[in-house]
Amino acid sequence: MGKVIPLGCITKLDLEPDHVLEATKGKLEGLIIIGYHQDGSEYFASTYSDGAEVLWLLERCKKMLLGMPDGLE
Repeated sequence: MGKVIPLGCITKLDLEPDHVLEATKGKLEGLIIIGYHQDGSEYFASTYSDGAEVLWLLERCKKMLLGMPDGLE
């Protein structure tokens, strides 16, 4: 397999988790990771210790996602 080139845009295609994580290295102040283990169980991790701050960020991102033009979500 050849070199992977990051798209840097919104896409309807699923992306490899490792590629997304690698692209954020050194660029974020903090983060929340939500996903699934390979066995299907849920996974959650956060750099924020305050649950209220985590929930606030999730709701802000939810609002942003819901406001995307049709076809891009």
